[in-house]
Amino acid sequence: MGAVGVRRAGGRGGVGPVVEVGSRVRFEGRIWTVAALVGGQVRLTAENGEMAALLLSLLFAGEGFEVVDGPAARRVAPLGLLDSLPATVRERALAWEGHVREVETGHPGGSGEVGPARAEYDPEVRTLAQREEAKAAELSAAGLPTSAVTVRRMRARYRDGGVWGLVDQRTVRPRSALGRADERVVAALREVLEAGQERSGGTLGRLRVYTGRLLAERYGPGAVALPSTATFNRLVHALADGRGLLGSARQRRWRSARPAPPFVPTAVMAPGELVMMDSTVLDVFVVLDDGVVERPELTIALDVATRSICAAVLRPKGTRSVDAAQLLAQMMVPAPMRPDWPEALAMERSVIPYERLQGVDARLEGAAARPVITPQTVVVDQGKVFVSSSFVAACGSLGISLQPAPPGNGPAKGQVERTFSSINTLFVQHVAGYTGSHIGERGRDAEGEAVWTLAQLEDLLQEWIVCGWQEREHDGLRHPVMPRRALSPNEMWAALVAVCGYVPVPLGREDYIELMPVRRQKINGYGIRIDYRTYDHKVLNPYRGESSPTADGLWEIHCNPHAPGQVWVRLPDAGLPQGYRWEAVPWIHRTLVTAPFTDFTWQHVRRTVAKRGSRVSHEHDLALALRELLERAAAGHGTRREKVVAARARAGAGAGAGANEDGAVWGILYGQQPAAGVLGPDGENLFADEGEDEDACAGDSGVGIGPADGALLSGLSGGLAQEADTPAPVPPRVTVYDPVEESLRW
Repeated sequence: MGAVGVRRAGGRGGVGPVVEVGSRVRFEGRIWTVAALVGGQVRLTAENGEMAALLLSLLFAGEGFEVVDGPAARRVAPLGLLDSLPATVRERALAWEGHVREVETGHPGGSGEVGPARAEYDPEVRTLAQREEAKAAELSAAGLPTSAVTVRRMRARYRDGGVWGLVDQRTVRPRSALGRADERVVAALREVLEAGQERSGGTLGRLRVYTGRLLAERYGPGAVALPSTATFNRLVHALADGRGLLGSARQRRWRSARPAPPFVPTAVMAPGELVMMDSTVLDVFVVLDDGVVERPELTIALDVATRSICAAVLRPKGTRSVDAAQLLAQMMVPAPMRPDWPEALAMERSVIPYERLQGVDARLEGAAARPVITPQTVVVDQGKVFVSSSFVAACGSLGISLQPAPPGNGPAKGQVERTFSSINTLFVQHVAGYTGSHIGERGRDAEGEAVWTLAQLEDLLQEWIVCGWQEREHDGLRHPVMPRRALSPNEMWAALVAVCGYVPVPLGREDYIELMPVRRQKINGYGIRIDYRTYDHKVLNPYRGESSPTADGLWEIHCNPHAPGQVWVRLPDAGLPQGYRWEAVPWIHRTLVTAPFTDFTWQHVRRTVAKRGSRVSHEHDLALALRELLERAAAGHGTRREKVVAARARAGAGAGAGANEDGAVWGILYGQQPAAGVLGPDGENLFADEGEDEDACAGDSGVGIGPADGALLSGLSGGLAQEADTPAPVPPRVTVYDPVEESLRW
C-alpha cells in the first residue's frame, strides 16, 4: 500500500492519495464517505446512512482499502528488477525519469530540489502543454526524436508504474524456452512425456512417433505437422530438462513419486521417537545348502535420532512379516556378546553408561555395545510385509504408532535408504562374492567367489554393526552442547538417554505368541486344518464343534510359517488371571516329515502334487512328496528348483543356532533358526524351519508373523509339555537368547 496523506481540510498536496473530510474510501467491500477526523480516529458514513467510527490505523490496514477517485499511491521503484536490466536500458529509463520530473515540477530531481527552475519548465509561467512541447524539442535537438505526445505518454506511465513504467517493455518481455512451437504439439509432447515416467526408457525417436500418433488421434491424420527432428529434440529437452521426465527409468519413477515441495524436516530428539524399517537385497552372493548361490535380503530397523541400527535380519530370499515383527523384538532385547567377539565390543567397554543402565535393566549384563530402544513411531513402506494386519496388530499391541510412507516414495524414509547405501560401501563391497550395484559392475565370476554361508555372513554383519557402524562417527549426529563435533550412534544414544531416560520393555512368553500371524476359524472334529495341513491333539477335545466365547464364535489360532509343524490356540481358562491359556497343537504328519521345511516349501509341493483322492489322502500325499523332496535334495539329486527350495528351508536351521547347557536350542530373535533333531510333544520335530517368501500360514487375516519361532514355545504349552519326549542330543552351541529365562526374569 502506498503512502496515504491525512489532513482535516484544505487543498490537496503532493501526488499521493489523501484522506480528508469528504473523501470517499473503500473499506470492507463498501464505499464510505469521511465525515470527520478526530485525533487518530475517523468517522465514516455509508451510502445507506450507516455510521462507523474506527482508528485510522485500522482503516489503512483494512484489506482492499483505497481512496476512491484519488491519485495513485506512490510506489517504491523495483530496484532489484532494475539491476537485472541491461545497462543501456536501465540508464535510458532513469534519464526519462528526470525528464518527466522536470516537466511536472520544473526540476529534474522533483519538487524537493532547491534552486530556480529553467525558464521553459517553470510551472509558474509555463503551462503543462508548453512544458511538454519544450521537452520534446529538447530531446529531438539532442538526437532523440520525440513528440509532445510521447512525453505525455511517458508521464502517464511514470504516474502508473514509477520508473519501471519508463523501461522499454520489449526488453523485459518473458522469453519462452519453447519458442514459437505449436501449442498443440507442446501439449501432446508433454502428455507423452508424463505418461512415460513409469515405462522403460527409450530414444527421442520413440517420443516423436508417440507424439505423432497422439496428434493424429486427437486432430486427425496430417492436421498437425511435427517440427523437424532437430527442432523436436530441442523442444523435448526444453520440456523435460529440470523436471525429471528424461533420464533412467529409476530416476523418472523417483521423480514422479516425489511429493510436492516445500518439505519440512522432521526434528527427532529422543531414541525411539522415529524408527524406520525397510528391506533390500544385498549386493553379495552367499552359499546356501547344497551349494546353491543366491543374494540374501536384509531388513533393518534404524533409529533416526541416533542413527543406530537397532536390529537386522538376513534372509535367503523374500522378507516376511515374521522378519519385520522380529525386528521389533530385537530392538527391545539387548544383543548378547558372541563367543568369538573381542571384549572391546561389550557394552561395559563402550561409551554407553553401562553401570547406570544395568541398575535399571539387568538384561544388559554381558550385552554387546548396541542400544536397546523401544520404538514409538515406525515408518515403513507399502510392502505387504509391513502393512499386513498381523504386523499392524503387533505394533498396536506394543503401543507403537505405524506410519506408512507414500507408495514408491524413497525420500519419505531417506535415512534408512542412505543407511543401506552406507552398508553397501562400508561392509558389503569388502565381502567375497560382491556383485556390484548393477550388472554393469559385476565381475566375471562373482558367483564363484562366494564362500560365506548365510549364517557366516550374518555373524559378520552383526559384528560389523557393533564395531563398525555403532562406533563410527556420523556427520548428521551432533551433540547439543558441542555442535561442531560429529558423534557416533553409541555416543549419541548415551547423550540422549541421559536426558530422555531408559525404560526396559521385556517380552514374556505370551508376547511372542501374540506377535505371530493370527487367523480365526472353527475347531472341528478332525482338529484344525490350515492349507491342507491338519493340526490335532487331545487338548482340543472339550472344544470340538463348540463356539468360542468371542462375538464371532471362532477360535483364535496363531501360526508361524517359519515353523508350520504346529500352531497355538487361545483356549479359555478361568483359573488364570488373564482368563485364557495358550495350547500348542502339532501337525498330524510331524513324524512323517522330520527334515527342516517351511510354508514356502509346502507351497512348492502343493503346486507339484495333483489331488487324486479325498482331502485326507491328499494331505498324506503332500507329506510324502515333501519328505521325498527334502531327502532327494539332501542327497544332491533333483532339479535345480527343488535344490533351491530345500536349501532355503535348511539355510536358517544351520545359521548358527545355539544351545544352552540343557540342550535346548534357541536363537530365533537374531534370525537364526534352531537346528533339526530336537523333538517336542509326541516326538514331533520342533526346530525344523526357515523363512521364505510365501505366506500361506497367515491365511486370510494377513501375512504378519511375530518374532518367536513356533517350535520355540511348544515345550511351554501346558498339557503338551507334560507329554514331551526327551529331546534328542544336539551338538553343544552357545546360547544366543533364551526367551524362557527372559520371561521368568521379568
